[in-house]
Amino acid sequence: MEGENKKYITSEELKEHNKPGDLWISIQGKVYNVSNWAKDHPGGEVPLLNLAGQDVTDAFIAYHPGSAWKHLDQFFTGYHLRDFKVSEVSKDYRKLVSEFVKMGLFEKKEHVTFYTLSSVAVMFAIVVYGTVVCTSVWAHLGSALLLGLLWMQSTYVGHDSGHYEVMSGPGYNKLAQILCGNCMTGISIAWWKWTHNAHHISCNSLDHDPDLQHIPVFAVSSRFFDSIKSCFYGRKLKFDSLSRFLISYQHLTFYPVLCFARLNLYLQTLLLLFSRRKVPDRAFNIMGVFVFWIWFPLLISCLPNWGERVMFVLASFAVCSIQHLQFCLNHFAANVYEGPPNGNDWFEKQTSGTLDISCSTWMDWFFGGLQFQLEHHLFPRMPRAQLRKVSPLVIDLCKKHNLPYRSLTFFEANLWTLKTLRTAALQARNLSNPSSQNLLWEAFNTHG
Repeated sequence: MEGENKKYITSEELKEHNKPGDLWISIQGKVYNVSNWAKDHPGGEVPLLNLAGQDVTDAFIAYHPGSAWKHLDQFFTGYHLRDFKVSEVSKDYRKLVSEFVKMGLFEKKEHVTFYTLSSVAVMFAIVVYGTVVCTSVWAHLGSALLLGLLWMQSTYVGHDSGHYEVMSGPGYNKLAQILCGNCMTGISIAWWKWTHNAHHISCNSLDHDPDLQHIPVFAVSSRFFDSIKSCFYGRKLKFDSLSRFLISYQHLTFYPVLCFARLNLYLQTLLLLFSRRKVPDRAFNIMGVFVFWIWFPLLISCLPNWGERVMFVLASFAVCSIQHLQFCLNHFAANVYEGPPNGNDWFEKQTSGTLDISCSTWMDWFFGGLQFQLEHHLFPRMPRAQLRKVSPLVIDLCKKHNLPYRSLTFFEANLWTLKTLRTAALQARNLSNPSSQNLLWEAFNTHG
């Protein structure tokens, strides 16, 4: 009798509720109306909008602890999905998550944060001493290199704290985010959450994943040449003559550009924090960034001349560019697609859009666990100390369902990425492309 009293809608009817102000989702076949709550979603409104009008069970399981289920009832519409089905891949994925929960893997952090924060504190003290007290140019150069490594490790803590609680409570966790992100690196944790959550949900979607949208500097696919619209930024990614010129040589400029990638992150941070967009904890984020722009210029000013100051900035940026490179290697050479993500193929999209970097266990600290990129995407709440342990199980699941599991050496991943960039660069040089041309473009391409 209970089944007879249920109200049903179809998946096609659910798809009609896929826009701001009319945003419905389905979890385990039950339909929820999150239209009014989307703006208060801790993960931001973008992930909900990207998955609106469909079943999002796998994404919900990936991002939320068991305690989140009790909050769903307040949004229940009373409807169930009539044609609700679960794929075999999703069944196995959910079973795997359940086993990991029983094993306590989502709670076993193994003091990684404590060790990392301690190393950051020690490195910061050495950097200050080497810059302020020492007079040798080699000491100053060494301090700059160490500062780049410090930024990398601090960013990993900020990244981890954005996915799960690395501290004893939410208040301390937020403090860790502000200190490690805003204060230490100058990059806002609010900006990171805004873009990173969208990246995870829409992994390698050309028009929905902001981590692939680098026009006019980089393009991983010739589909960007059609000036596609970014659904994340809400504007067209215009492929003009400047874009064509820069992208035509992107495989040559890739590494030099990465050395200055932090400048763009600083700019993006300021644009978000001083925009009209709703920014969680805006005041704390601004204060944290303000702290960075006090201590970093002061530290540089302690150097004896402008030559050493420029050297210091360039050296620290160059070391930290290894981290920017890592993020590119994980996705640039993987499969891409256009359109919003589909909640019914969560596992498949993550395997398609990610590449792992194989390395020895002693290098886990250097890569922050993110060399296990697929494992991280499938289980974003899992502490990095557990990712290597679950990797064999993920490999087995990929084999079972004939899905790609790509694990490359650091050198191989660089080659794959450069090949991807070069392919798009050569396509951009095709003068038959209808994009407008200018004299600069013609001058550089007269001889092919």
